Amino acid sequence: MSYLDNILFAILLIVGFGFFATSVKKIIRNINLGVDINRKDNSKARWKNMAMIALGQSKMVKRPVAGVLHIVVYLGFIIINIELLEIIIDGLFGTHRVFAFLGTAYDVLIGSFEILALLVLVAVSVFWIRRNIVRLKRFINPDLNGFPKSDANYILYFEMVLMTLFLLMNASDLHLQNVPGGFSHFHKAGSFPVSQFIAPIFNGMSNELVMLLTEVFWWLHIAGILVFMNYLYFSKHLHILLAFPNTYFADLEPKGKFDNLESVTKEVKLMMDPNADPFAAAPADENAVPSKFGASDVQDLNWVQLLNAYTCTECGRCTSSCPANQTGKKLSPRKIMMDTRDRLQEVGKNIDANKGVFVPDNKTLLNDYITPEELWACTSCNACVEECPVNISPLSIIMDMRRYLVMEQSAAPMSLNAMMTNIENNGAPWQYNQQDRLNWKNEN
Repeated sequence: MSYLDNILFAILLIVGFGFFATSVKKIIRNINLGVDINRKDNSKARWKNMAMIALGQSKMVKRPVAGVLHIVVYLGFIIINIELLEIIIDGLFGTHRVFAFLGTAYDVLIGSFEILALLVLVAVSVFWIRRNIVRLKRFINPDLNGFPKSDANYILYFEMVLMTLFLLMNASDLHLQNVPGGFSHFHKAGSFPVSQFIAPIFNGMSNELVMLLTEVFWWLHIAGILVFMNYLYFSKHLHILLAFPNTYFADLEPKGKFDNLESVTKEVKLMMDPNADPFAAAPADENAVPSKFGASDVQDLNWVQLLNAYTCTECGRCTSSCPANQTGKKLSPRKIMMDTRDRLQEVGKNIDANKGVFVPDNKTLLNDYITPEELWACTSCNACVEECPVNISPLSIIMDMRRYLVMEQSAAPMSLNAMMTNIENNGAPWQYNQQDRLNWKNEN
């Protein structure tokens, strides 16, 4: 390579990683718009969660076909990109296969990368067939109409192209390594169990043309990686980065245990304490903004819930297991997460457009994105939470928005209002008073 090539490569890296860093800063900023919540307790259990679920893919294999294929793609994508370190060094300093001095270890590494690349191509092809030909029900749900459907295919195409370029790059390199008498700086290095079967396509070409093709494959491969890395910000594939913090900060409480509002709990305790003096309480701050019960927009959710929204991979396991969705209700836990992320992105763009300040846009997550009908269809069974392979909790968002409807807007369904009235008047959900509950025993 000439020095011009090295300079162009350095510029490409700076631009690629610069845009990526900007996107990461926006994601962190958007997540921090949420209400603060403490998730630093029990670090041992949290590290275990992350190791088992994010790294070990333990929940993915509950559906064996998709689980095994996902592990192949996951391992292949992560491990093959170890070679990115060598590509960066070669690109910056004009070297070629700088780690070739490792000898047998290098041969094993390159050979392993090639086998993984082939397995990734096979797995991605199966994923494409399942999504576009077999058309599994959870992939043709109306939730995925428009960009989400295209996004899933774009990712598969990206991975196919990157793996193909990797193998073509190695195949052309192998061809030049085998030129009698040696050619340029293409010395013998690496083991090529897959690309050796591709190398014959270069037979009959001039060495100069093959060398040109090698450089084209090399540049396209590194450029493709950088483009894909920056595409993550707009894509559901962001979970490859966020699955780790998401599983670490996941709720460790038993499923079905809901939190109580601290302000309400304090008032109830004060009411039930016979020794409490309500007039002894500290005077309220007249300038304080009253806290909202529940959530009507993304800023009312906690930061872990917003992290959940960015982590969602739109796999649809939650929706396919939701009993409300299976019976034809409008509720889709996947849509809840997608809507939350879309609204959060909209709020982020609003902040960017107004120099770091959010300007009210007369929109909210509730009603403009998620309807009360969807929220009240939930049975709070936790099936969606149990099924999610990265410990996302759509239920927590649903319950916070329900809480807002009930406590802020008094907008509970009539059946729920009747039940709460019965509890208040009769001490039970039923409409009979306590004296009449056992009348059935006198019936013939």
